[in-house]
Amino acid sequence: MSEGSMPLDYYISITVSDDKLSAHLLISNTDDTFKVTIGQLMDLVQRNRIIHGLNQVELAAISANPKAYILKKTLIATGTKPVEGQNGYIKLTFDFDDNDKKPLELEDGRVNYKEVVSIHNVRKGQLIGQRFLATEGIPGRAVTGETLFTKAGKEARFKLGKNVVTDAEQKGLYATIDGMVVRTDRDKINVFPVYEVNGDVDYNIGNIDFIGTVVIRGNVLPGFKIRAAGDIRVTGGVEAAELEADGSIEISAGIVGQNKAFIKAGKNVKSSFIQDATIEASGDLVVSQSIMHSTVRAGVSVQCVGAKGLIVGGIVQAGDRVVARTIGNSMSTTTVIEVGVLPELRNEMIHLRNQLKILMENLDKTSKALSLLDQLAAAGQLSPDRLAMRIKLNNTKKQTIDEQLAIKDRMLEIEKSLEDSENAKVQVASTIYGGTKIVIGRYTKFIKDPTTRMTFRLSEGDITVSANV
Repeated sequence: MSEGSMPLDYYISITVSDDKLSAHLLISNTDDTFKVTIGQLMDLVQRNRIIHGLNQVELAAISANPKAYILKKTLIATGTKPVEGQNGYIKLTFDFDDNDKKPLELEDGRVNYKEVVSIHNVRKGQLIGQRFLATEGIPGRAVTGETLFTKAGKEARFKLGKNVVTDAEQKGLYATIDGMVVRTDRDKINVFPVYEVNGDVDYNIGNIDFIGTVVIRGNVLPGFKIRAAGDIRVTGGVEAAELEADGSIEISAGIVGQNKAFIKAGKNVKSSFIQDATIEASGDLVVSQSIMHSTVRAGVSVQCVGAKGLIVGGIVQAGDRVVARTIGNSMSTTTVIEVGVLPELRNEMIHLRNQLKILMENLDKTSKALSLLDQLAAAGQLSPDRLAMRIKLNNTKKQTIDEQLAIKDRMLEIEKSLEDSENAKVQVASTIYGGTKIVIGRYTKFIKDPTTRMTFRLSEGDITVSANV
């Protein structure tokens, strides 16, 4: 500037933005002969209280060539922008947003339409979700040096439903029971011990594997599977399907198995009728109408005592007793009733007998081969290969004999339990027909002619028959 000229702020104005994060310089009211030193610019900046984020390089450039900046609004200072705090959030173990049920894709690319993944199983004490805390935010600084405060993020909170609990710091959400995780209204997280299907188990539902109790308010269609750590209750019927529960199984409308149904319960099974199916119950099997052409095993009892109460065809095994109104039919259909030992022990005995038979056949073949090799050895005609074979066959013979002894010992144990069948019984309230085989312990009785209202028991090494009182 020349002597006697106007004050510098007549020619140069400095403005600060409303958010105080930027300052701009504008040269006006002058011509191309205007000059200004860096010291004059710094003095003007200080008078405008610009102390933070100053661009010294830009100020030097303005001083060196002010002509280039005339009537141009130039940024000379930039403040530090504040950073808002991040909101806290909840991260759940399960994805509840994927509501579309999709069939399970197998490793080879095929799709199993019966496997529809939809149940979120959890164990008691299992982590369901985590809460991540909000952050406070980072303050900024204005070009005038003032602190620019910001707001902290909002904290997230667990929305607690039934059977869930948080830790002391409310950072973790845990299940208080075994069950399924469900998000209900207002995004509450719950764990329910029962999984209910309001309809049939079909391709819309898929196979079910649940950690609690399963209730089906419909039918279970052929080919589907239900697995439950609790009970299974079906208000409709079960077709050629598989049901397995650690607890009890109840089927209101009965089972039409088509020789493919398999029902297994860790406790009891109850059904109105059973046809062409395989049933295993560790406790009692209770049927109100009939058991027809099925394989039935119960650890304690089989009770078929309704108005019809018919058992015909197939095999019925019980550890303690079988009670029915009618067993067999007038056509003498082969019907086997076995009591007095746990079904699994009786079936194990059958398996052991088959194993023993195979071992005896193998031992006979091995012995014959060894006999030939012994003859060659006596004649001095045993080659190195045959010598090696002889050693191997001797080892095989010893191993086979050891296996035979182990099987015989186990069979003896089971036979002793078969002897202890004094309390076992088969009770017929109405008629038992010819063609029926009664097995109590290790004893068997064939029924040739129809007999009414009888109870079969074991007494003094024989199956005795007494009239029902």
